[in-house]
Amino acid sequence: MAHPPQLDPFPESRLEVDAGAAFVLESKGKWWHAGFHLTTAIAGPSILTLPYAFRGLGWGLGCFCLTVMGVVTFYSYCLMSKVLDCCEKAGRRHLRFRELATDVLGSGWMFYFVIFIQTAINTGVSIGAILLAGECIQIMYSNLSPNGSLKLYEFIAMMTAVMVVLSQLPSFHSLRHLNMASLLLSLGYTFLVVGACIHAGLSKSAPKKDYTLESSETARVFNAFTSISIIAAIFGNGILPEIQATLAPPATGKMVKGLLMCYSVILVTFYSAAVSGYWVFGNKSNSNILKSLMPDEGPSLAPTWVLDLGLVFVLLQLFAIGLVYSQVAYEIMEKQSADVKQGMFSKRNLIPRLILRTLYVTFCGFMAAMLPFFGDINGVVGAIGFIPLDFVLPMLLYNMTYKPQKSSLTYWINISIIIVFTGAGIIGAFSSIRMLVLDAYKFKLFSSDVVD
Repeated sequence: MAHPPQLDPFPESRLEVDAGAAFVLESKGKWWHAGFHLTTAIAGPSILTLPYAFRGLGWGLGCFCLTVMGVVTFYSYCLMSKVLDCCEKAGRRHLRFRELATDVLGSGWMFYFVIFIQTAINTGVSIGAILLAGECIQIMYSNLSPNGSLKLYEFIAMMTAVMVVLSQLPSFHSLRHLNMASLLLSLGYTFLVVGACIHAGLSKSAPKKDYTLESSETARVFNAFTSISIIAAIFGNGILPEIQATLAPPATGKMVKGLLMCYSVILVTFYSAAVSGYWVFGNKSNSNILKSLMPDEGPSLAPTWVLDLGLVFVLLQLFAIGLVYSQVAYEIMEKQSADVKQGMFSKRNLIPRLILRTLYVTFCGFMAAMLPFFGDINGVVGAIGFIPLDFVLPMLLYNMTYKPQKSSLTYWINISIIIVFTGAGIIGAFSSIRMLVLDAYKFKLFSSDVVD
């Protein structure tokens, strides 16, 4: 293992203190708080999309890609945490991904590249969280009132209003208890869904199992890379430096403990949801496995109370996910609009926070209502967002910081991951955008159905 270069600490006067850092990214957390934040950012309801991702890969390649993505992301996040620790020991504690990339790589354009990708990811996830929350309410409403008149966009408006209220929680650290509940909710709905899938697969009304892939070789290749992009999006978070920023200094070593907590939950939830869902529905898997269990035609394939309870758990966790992924946007807003010399809850800072966060959440809710397509957009976000930030940049940052010898195994592992996932990201972006184009005829503005 290479050793970090000896760097001279920055003078204290050069350390920037702004409202975004002081208010939103306040550093007070313990390692288990970071574990809660990480688990919420990664092990969310998007795991219910895994059977859908498997239908483009099949059993063997699906399990292989799921395992590889898990190993690579855990390795990647550990490397990024080590780079952050190295900078902190040198007197430069970075609270933001964009500042870390700019410092280590020494290029001003990296600042704008990272902030653009992070903004795209965070806004996309916030839109997806509101959309999926609205869909959960719609499903429960349809069960209670099959001929009801309410449309999807109306449920999205309701969820947006709730998110507007929750968005006023002032800091990332203030979400710690909510994110602990989120971790328990993730385990809860996964166990419910797995049980429901086993019940459905063993019942007399079980759907016919078909695991065949597309007959066209070209379609199989494109579908496979779209599925890889979806899995990348599910494992990605793109905000690890911001999560580590919530730790009380010194943060050295604490993040690895948080990652171990997070990946323990991932090991249980990801594999069980993917295998059980794909086993039952095969290449007919929906982008939300709950919808497969509750088809539009015919009875539910599992006890209704189990599925409804699962929907409630998913709905509650979606609020936590929307809040976690909004923190970068809120931090940027507060940095520009708030006065760090005045209190977090002073009138001077409270009014801009209320207005800006409300406008941001309202925009996300409007986009969710206008463009309700979830499966395809998940692949695009994974390819152009999560792959660069979580599969490529951490390796580059580590090699630039620790400078391992070119003959070392660490160097070549990192270079190989950079090359492989850069290629996968490019092809995945192309195939995901292709899927969006092919499905364009299904899209209707303010539709009451979510397009897979």
